[in-house]
Amino acid sequence: MSLFKNLFKQTAIYGLATVVPRMLSFLLVGLYTKYLPDDEYGDVNVIFSWIVLFNVILAYGMETSFFRFYSTDNSREVESTSTISLFWSSIGFLFLALLGRTYLANWSGIEEQYITYTIWILVLDALVIIPFSKLRAQGRPLYYTAIKVGNVVVNLGLNVVFIALLPAWAAAKPSSFWGMIYIDNFQIGYIFVSNLIASFLTLLVLAPHYFKINWSFDKVLWKKMMRYSLPVLVAGIAFAINESFDRILLENLLPEDIAKAKVGQYSACYKIALFMTLYATAFRLGIEPFFFSYAKNESAPKTYAMITKYFIIFGSLILVGVVVFADVIKVLLIKSPEYWEAMKVVPLIILANFFLGIYHNLSVWYKLTDKTKMGAYISIVGALVTLGLNFLLIEKYDYMGSAIATISAYGTMMIISYFLGNKYYPIPYDLKKIGGYLGLSISMSLVYFYYFRENYYVGAAVIIVYSLFIYQNEKETLNRVLKRK
Repeated sequence: MSLFKNLFKQTAIYGLATVVPRMLSFLLVGLYTKYLPDDEYGDVNVIFSWIVLFNVILAYGMETSFFRFYSTDNSREVESTSTISLFWSSIGFLFLALLGRTYLANWSGIEEQYITYTIWILVLDALVIIPFSKLRAQGRPLYYTAIKVGNVVVNLGLNVVFIALLPAWAAAKPSSFWGMIYIDNFQIGYIFVSNLIASFLTLLVLAPHYFKINWSFDKVLWKKMMRYSLPVLVAGIAFAINESFDRILLENLLPEDIAKAKVGQYSACYKIALFMTLYATAFRLGIEPFFFSYAKNESAPKTYAMITKYFIIFGSLILVGVVVFADVIKVLLIKSPEYWEAMKVVPLIILANFFLGIYHNLSVWYKLTDKTKMGAYISIVGALVTLGLNFLLIEKYDYMGSAIATISAYGTMMIISYFLGNKYYPIPYDLKKIGGYLGLSISMSLVYFYYFRENYYVGAAVIIVYSLFIYQNEKETLNRVLKRK
């Protein structure tokens, strides 16, 4: 049981690196929805959707490949080879993207200055991939967390200054420093300037990594890493499509006069699912290195099954809790009621992200058996579901169609991964209990939200009944864990 305690401790620390920045980003949602109209907030989210895609492309699976080879090959060679690879690919992208930014602006309909900021943000973020991965591989979650939190604190602080405070300061003293740096109607630009400064400072903190490696490039090792990472890249692109292309498609498939406002409303309410995303991401950050390091243990399959079951137990509690209190969260998170129109997507998006978290747990089989191509194929299927359903449903159901597409894509990926994993790397999952937890939590959440919404007497009863159901089924294990020191 000490294994699980250690895993929980590491996951909790990585959780801080995820939860604290995301919680601070909650404040950004409040800031943006207070000071930006829904159509401008829609613009911001479309640009960030492209950033999600290009982050994946510039990483090209090297982070996962780094973990795969770090524990089995010469770790210093893995560090230097992966660092050099990402360094020069990032520099090449910077040169070509800046050269073609006018074309990119004309093609995408995004202002050229925002394209320029985005290019620099992407490159700076790519250059810290291996330094961050090294911190995780070396078991330094506290330092990792401090840098991640620092990045978001800087970003948040600059956003508050530029968007909320600077206009008043500049108006009060036009000839002051604040008056000189203030640009009228530049709120979106300030968002990207804030991100750019935060990314630059993060790279500055992690820059010693570049001076400590030996700068030797092992071509044979690099080819092995690329063979492993390229399917991960394909999977990552598919994930980016699943995660963010709904905003891009909403903007392009809805009538022009309402498209950006709908994107803004959908994106704001989508953020309420962040609690599930935080949980799943924190768990994945803690568990991924563990999966690789524990793979040779005889009890590995049984351990993985236990981990997945408890991931689902805690995730189902989050699902129920967030759905019950979604309308409380919206008041705290989304400052303008004009955004609340899209609240009906919330349960579907939370559940979709829960399915994605389960998928990540189930995906251990193709990572440990070096069948990353299979992961890519599964992700491609998910992306096709996302694209197909968005094209079919957006015109009639607007953002509700996008929500249905998202849950369908992640649910499909989860199911396919389970059946393929059972074939290539059998893991003895407790399907009876897992099915019970999923079925009850999903049905209770959906019935509450769509039939008893904002009736908190019913909501409290739902949470209590479901918690008692969990305790009744897991009381022996839970009591054993709680009694151990």
